[in-house]
Amino acid sequence: MLAAAGEELIPVETVRLAMTAVREGQADAACVPIENSVEGVVPTTLDALSESTPLVAVAETILPIHFSVLTRPGGGEIRTVASHPHALAQVREWLEANLPGAHPVASSSTSAAAVGVLEGDFDAAVCAPVANEHYGLEVLATEVADVTDAATRFLLVRPPGELPEPTGADRTSVVAAAANRTGTLAELLTELASRGINLTRLDARPTRNNFGEYRFFIDFEGHVAEPRVLDALTALRRHCRNLRFLGSHPRADGTRTTIEPGFGNDDFVEAAVWADAVRKGDLA
Repeated sequence: MLAAAGEELIPVETVRLAMTAVREGQADAACVPIENSVEGVVPTTLDALSESTPLVAVAETILPIHFSVLTRPGGGEIRTVASHPHALAQVREWLEANLPGAHPVASSSTSAAAVGVLEGDFDAAVCAPVANEHYGLEVLATEVADVTDAATRFLLVRPPGELPEPTGADRTSVVAAAANRTGTLAELLTELASRGINLTRLDARPTRNNFGEYRFFIDFEGHVAEPRVLDALTALRRHCRNLRFLGSHPRADGTRTTIEPGFGNDDFVEAAVWADAVRKGDLA
């Protein structure tokens, strides 16, 4: 994870620390992982986005993921291999084939695992290749990945403010805390579907308040500057105890929003003009 202060990049050990640095004004923005093509979403990032002072995503990128296995120079037998759980899951087969006697150990991040090797807590770490430049460890193996085309999507998050302009290939994200009753999720999704808005991701995380209560993390095509998206957000807010806006930004893959006939932004504007005329009694 990285936090950016001005033009300086600051490495931090965890997603929460990166976001805390932004919330406390120690950094201007943070780059955090949100989902991986092999292991799915990163729960820590979802939780950190839904708690404390709001942050919004203003950009995203998708990076191919390969790892290096690092050890101390001249290190002996490898009995423990540490890394973030998502990283360990992506090299599980490689570890079983090449280090069958090593015990995987979860750490708060890949960089924390590298520090643990330096300090003698672990024998090896699964890290991004760039970690070797910072910690001076020995490279046991590189380009390590069970799935060769694995990729991770990262978000650039910062305090609320001016958003990127819509491009026609955008993504909007919210986290919805809805009532715990029959049909709640269906109601939320219906509000999007009735406006021709395509879902790109849906996840649920426990609220941590009462067993069985969840927050819904929803990504969908479009930008809050579009009338149809703003109309949908207004409707979602009516259904939720709390709706947190997590940002609108260009999609990293450049996929343009598909708009079906009758669901274009002009259609929503024209409908609003018509309704305003009806309200004023102007039926000519």
